[in-house]
Amino acid sequence: MTLVKAYAAADAASPLGPYAFERRAVGPHDVSIEIAYCGICHSDLHQVRNEWGNSTYPMVPGHEIVGRVLEVGAQVMGFKPGDLAGVGCMVDSCRTCPSCRRDLEQFCEKGAAFSYNGTEMDRKTPTQGGYSSRIVTDEAFVLRISPKLDLAGAAPLLCAGITTYSPLRHWNTKAGDRVGVVGLGGLGHMAVKLAAAMGAEVTMLSTSKAKEADARKLGAHGFGLTSDPATFKRLAGHFDLILDTISAPHDYNAYLGLLKVDGAMVLLGVPPEPTPVAAFPLIMGRRSLAGSLIGGIKETQEMLDFCAEHGIVSDIELIPVQQVNEAYARMLRADVRYRFVLDMGTL
Repeated sequence: MTLVKAYAAADAASPLGPYAFERRAVGPHDVSIEIAYCGICHSDLHQVRNEWGNSTYPMVPGHEIVGRVLEVGAQVMGFKPGDLAGVGCMVDSCRTCPSCRRDLEQFCEKGAAFSYNGTEMDRKTPTQGGYSSRIVTDEAFVLRISPKLDLAGAAPLLCAGITTYSPLRHWNTKAGDRVGVVGLGGLGHMAVKLAAAMGAEVTMLSTSKAKEADARKLGAHGFGLTSDPATFKRLAGHFDLILDTISAPHDYNAYLGLLKVDGAMVLLGVPPEPTPVAAFPLIMGRRSLAGSLIGGIKETQEMLDFCAEHGIVSDIELIPVQQVNEAYARMLRADVRYRFVLDMGTL
C-alpha cells in the first residue's frame, strides 16, 4: 500500500480539499503511474455535487489522467518505468461478457469499474480518481501516450477526445462527409478538430455568433447561428452526421431536420430533463437519433494514436490543484476555453 496525496470532496455541499488515502500495492498485472496532469470534466462536478444521485464520499474525482510509469508488476509486458501512460474513465471490466469481447468495455454487461465514485470489480473496493499523485491500474486498462503530444493537452483526450472520436468512427465519418457539431465547449471543440482531421466538412452550430471565429480556428469550415430560425431553413437536409454536445435543454426536432436521408444525430450531452421527440422528423428521411458514451480501450488507444499522427490535443487552461473549486465555478459560467487541466505537481 502507498499513501498518496489528493484533493477530495467530503460531501456534496463542501468544496474539494486536501486528502490522503492508500493506493493498493502493485500486483503482477498492475502499472503504477505518477500522475502529472488530470483534466477536469463537467461530469466531475455532477458527481461531486451528487447531481446524479449515486455519489459516495470521500470522493477523489478525475478520469483524464496522464503521467509517467513508476513501477510495473512482474507479468506486465506493455509498459516499463519511465513510459508515458494514461488512464481514462475505466479501470476494469468483467472482460467476458459479449460487450467486453467486442472491445466495448464501456458497455460491460456486468458494469465496468469506473475510475472514481465506483468500485473495483469485486464491488467492494472503492475507486478513487486522478486528482491525486499516483494511480495503480491493471495493464489492460492503461493507455500509451505518444511523446509527440503535449502531455497536459493530451489529458482531456482520455474523455473529451474519445467521447467525440467514438461516434465519428462508429458512423464511419470519411473525407467529404458533412458533419455538424452542436455546441462549442470541451466536447464540441474536440469534435471539430477530430472531424476536420478525418477530412469531413465541419459546421459549428451555436447560439452565439461570438463562437464563429474560434470554431474556424479549430478547423470548422462553416458556421450556423442556431438562434436565427433562418439557419434551420438554410441547412435543412445538409448533414450526414450531427454530434450534439449540449447538456442544456434544446429542441432535438429542429436539428433532426438538418440531416440528409439516412443521416444520424448522436447525443453526447445530457440535458437535465427528458426532451420530446416527434416521429415525423425521423420518418421523413429515415433519420436516426442515437447516443454514444466513451469508447473501449482498443478504440481509445486508436484515438490517441490518431491524435499523435495529426498533432491534436485539447485547448486547455493549466491550473494548480488549489484552484479546482474556482475552476468548477467557472465551468458553470462556461468561462473556459475549452478544458481545465490540473497540474498535479502542485500537490
